[in-house]
Amino acid sequence: MKDSIRRAIRRAADALAAAPDLAVACHVSPDGDALGSTLGLARAAAAAGKRVVASFGSPFAVSEQFGFLDRAPLVPPEDFPASPALMVVLDAASPDRLGELAGPASRAGTLVVVDHHVTNPGFGHVAVVDPQAAATAELVYHLVRRLGWPVDRRTATALLAGIVSDTGRFQFSSTAPGVLRVAAALVAAGARPEDIGQRLYEWRPFGYLQVAAAVLGRARLDGGLVWSVLYAADAAAAGVGPEDLDLLIDDLRVAREAEVAALVKETPEGWKVSLRSRGRVDVGTLAAAHGGGGHHNAAGFNMRGNLAAVVDAVRAGIHG
Repeated sequence: MKDSIRRAIRRAADALAAAPDLAVACHVSPDGDALGSTLGLARAAAAAGKRVVASFGSPFAVSEQFGFLDRAPLVPPEDFPASPALMVVLDAASPDRLGELAGPASRAGTLVVVDHHVTNPGFGHVAVVDPQAAATAELVYHLVRRLGWPVDRRTATALLAGIVSDTGRFQFSSTAPGVLRVAAALVAAGARPEDIGQRLYEWRPFGYLQVAAAVLGRARLDGGLVWSVLYAADAAAAGVGPEDLDLLIDDLRVAREAEVAALVKETPEGWKVSLRSRGRVDVGTLAAAHGGGGHHNAAGFNMRGNLAAVVDAVRAGIHG
């Protein structure tokens, strides 16, 4: 870890230590890292005697795959403090990723941002932004340890869930020795890898299989790109919500002929595109060109227009 990151963690720890109340938020439609980081920090803060609330922007829904996490600190966004004295934003590369909680963030007396997205410009009063970190949960662990707050089993479980999610079960290139040492410490604190792995990767409603069949049946291989489309009607017919379908991109990306996988999802606002790369193509840069963001190998963006135009934009970004 660079000295600059250590100094930023020290400044963040000083701010959190001095605050009796913490308001913690992550990006909308939280993935495992966002939710695990949020609940892990909230749990540690509560165990240290802080008053804490946590939330994320609408839609306020958590998939049952995360049912093993302690979700007690979560409140709906409408119950989140309008002008918190201290607010911590986790795993959000920009304020617009907070949805309606961007308002409280703009009014916070002190805004602490902890993130690992390379596209994060470092907003907030105190920014702990380390693109070299495998997950935001890894940074939260170092922050909690700096504070001297207890890491009990539930805190460790939340943080390890975040790390497992954003390292792809420790198979992504971001899996460095440091994050493995953090994972070992979290297992020692009581986190159970077998429980986390099952719930994150082997715990979906039956309707997921029906949607996966439809999406994979539409898959197309176009040079180095494999892509498919998820229509809103697919999920509605199977009785599943978007929070249950996040693994579809991983089902799609297994095609060995493809350098990049793209899942184009229909939403009320247009199309949401999830991208994965095997390494040669920087999909983070591709997504940023369309107002999105992410990492070199995993990113996404939103786009209006017809499906063909969206796929053409992805194709052009790859072949460039």
